[in-house]
Amino acid sequence: MSSTMWSVEEHLKDILEAVRPLEPIELQLHDAQGCVLVEDVMVEIALPPFDNSSMDGYAVRVADVEGADEEFPAVLTVVGDVAAGSDGLSGGRVLGPGEAARIMTGAPLPAGAEAVVPVEWTDGGTGEGPAAAMRAHSEDPEASGGEVRVHRPVGAGAHVRLRGSDVKPGDPALGAGTVLGPPQIGLLAAIGRATVKVRPRPRVVVISTGSELVQPGEELTGGRIYDSNSFALTAAAKCAGALAYRVGAVTDDAETLRATIEDQLIRADIVVTTGGVSVGAYDVVKEALASVGDEDEEGGGIDFRTLAMQPGKPQGFGSIGPEHTPLLALPGNPVSAYISFELFVRPVIRTLMGLPEVHRPTLRAELSSEKALTSPPGRRQFLRGTYDAEAGTVTPVGGSGSHLVAALARADALIVLPEDVTSAEPGTDTEVILLR
Repeated sequence: MSSTMWSVEEHLKDILEAVRPLEPIELQLHDAQGCVLVEDVMVEIALPPFDNSSMDGYAVRVADVEGADEEFPAVLTVVGDVAAGSDGLSGGRVLGPGEAARIMTGAPLPAGAEAVVPVEWTDGGTGEGPAAAMRAHSEDPEASGGEVRVHRPVGAGAHVRLRGSDVKPGDPALGAGTVLGPPQIGLLAAIGRATVKVRPRPRVVVISTGSELVQPGEELTGGRIYDSNSFALTAAAKCAGALAYRVGAVTDDAETLRATIEDQLIRADIVVTTGGVSVGAYDVVKEALASVGDEDEEGGGIDFRTLAMQPGKPQGFGSIGPEHTPLLALPGNPVSAYISFELFVRPVIRTLMGLPEVHRPTLRAELSSEKALTSPPGRRQFLRGTYDAEAGTVTPVGGSGSHLVAALARADALIVLPEDVTSAEPGTDTEVILLR
């Protein structure tokens, strides 16, 4: 265990210097959500791939409906139906003067047609009205004859989605570094990409320790508390972009904890433990990690440190196992654990993903409080708060205690008081870390 006091920056720098982005892999689209592209993706086909109708209606030539109105409609001969998924009029027929073709949304514009008249602008081609007519013809594709009266003119390209109006071959689709969300996955599918090269989402294993911990839903007996850390940190890991696995609570037994960690290494890119990192007699994390670590290998082992911060003073970091898997040992108090995760674990996850920005956004805000905030000298204090973007203020929520989970649940920001600040009066310009 290090005897020196580490600053927040020193500890974080040491952590980030030890981790590298995960190696890229090729994934199917349905597995790539949340991953980061490692190469530019170019468009290879036009979108749309052909001129198609944006409405149910009639494909027409512009000249044939010019000047049409309710009193003097254009009367056109219906020569066929064009359904979505077809390749135009049957037999490759070209639409001629005075002719129209019934067309459905998404169907290709037939050769010779220049625009689409919405069915609502016609008599529907029968005496039953436009909606009934379109239903009848969609149910009976052979019912393709007759006439249609058009009550409004249209210009060239009206109600037509032109080929390549979205993207054209050779256009950039997505750039390297893009995080693949639903719209990006949809675009890749639309241009025909079945797989994509990405950095995978890091796998984070979360283990809380303590014989006092009980799983939610179980009976709470004397001296026991519910395990909230493993749930909060697993959720935080998912929020950061990781695949997270919650192991739950492990009792204060070094051998049990050691075996649990070793069992989890097969599915871990990062291991996060909470509890058992201070100087108490029952802090078994240090005892367990002393032998599970890879201290015999270069760069291995876990270093337990004291940081000049509040909450979160005791911290541990190093690598374990044959793959030098990073392990971050966080304190057990819920607020300490969560703040430590935000400051140290989240940047590791984002680094492994290959993202250029790994930290939460920070800004300056005016302290809005009824009384001055105090902070111990030589410690960087992280207080919970709510940020008002419109007013440019931040208001403390709850006290400084590291057990105040309810206050943490109401906060959306951290108020940062530097090591050389022992008091911050209302109205003070303060640093704020946004949590959402």
